[in-house]
This record gives sequence, structure tokens and C-alpha cells, in this order.
Amino acid sequence: MTDADLVRLAQTGDSNAFETLVHRHDRAVLRLALHLTGSPQDAQDVCQDAFLRVHLNLHRFRFQCALSTWLYRVVTNVCLDHLRRNPARRQAVTVVTAPDGKQSDVLDQIADCRPSSSPERSFDGTQLRRDISRALGKLSPKERMVFELKHYHGMKLRKVADLVGTTEGTAKNILFRTTKKLRVQLAGAI
Repeated sequence: MTDADLVRLAQTGDSNAFETLVHRHDRAVLRLALHLTGSPQDAQDVCQDAFLRVHLNLHRFRFQCALSTWLYRVVTNVCLDHLRRNPARRQAVTVVTAPDGKQSDVLDQIADCRPSSSPERSFDGTQLRRDISRALGKLSPKERMVFELKHYHGMKLRKVADLVGTTEGTAKNILFRTTKKLRVQLAGAI
């Protein structure tokens, strides 16, 4: 069954259809929220809020775009709202706490499997990822969102513009300025 079929059923009150939509898209939504908030806990909150908004407003969905596009727009707006309300939490968080209470840095767990990999190179790569994470945390929510949607999610500028509610030209300008800012911030790290 397609997303459109499930949306039509959910619009008539079929809760199983909505649940199927949630299960179909929850990982992508969580992944996007995690990239944009930088925090697993905040990403979970954003994910919940986004699906709640989708549920409450599903009757307004008019099939003018793919459900995933509309859903990403909702997630992006919820993330922007969240980051505006919590500006101190804009810094990307890479330390996570396991259920047993142990903390670990997610970036340290990303292995470099290339044949040329060495401990020194691995350390440099981990440090660079931390520097990039810190630099992204200093951007405004909209700048960070445009940059991450384009470069981490591989979206076309037109789709990025739609998701953040601006024109393609403005999104391109934001991306250009953001890239320039990041180059300046990371000049010593690279």
C-alpha cells in the first residue's frame, strides 16, 4: 500500500493506517531530527512532536507533494521551533549515556576502515569531526538546517528551500554564507 493510500485511510480515521505511516517513516524522521538537534533526547522529543502535528493536521494534507516532503517540512519546523526555544542546546552533542550509565563519545565509535588508516590519522579524523560539530553548533538554526539538509541528507536545493520555507535562491545564499563561515571557523583545524 502506498503512502497516499495510507494517508487517505488515515484521513477517514483509520488509526492502523496512521500507525503504519509512522512505522514507515519514523527512522528517517528520527535521523533528520538527530542531525538537526545534535541530541538523541531532543531528537526523540522533536520526533514525537512532529508526528503529533502530522496526526492533528493530516486532514489538511492535499497530495500536492509526497508525504515524505510534507513530513520533513513538519520535522524541520519543529526543529526550528525547538532550537529557537533552547538556544543553549544548539551545540551538537556527541556524548551519549548508555542504559547502564556509562558515557561514550559517538564520534570515537566511528571507525576509519581505510587501508591507510593509522592511530594518528584516526585521532586527527575524530578531532576534525569534533571541530566540525562545534562549528555547526555555532550556526543559527536555519543556517545549520540548510547546510545539514544539503550536505548530510543529500537533498537538492529546491527541496531544502521548500523544507525551510524559503526560495531556492535564498537557500543557495544561506548555504554559500554558511559554507564561508565554516571555512573561517575550521581554517586552523584542516
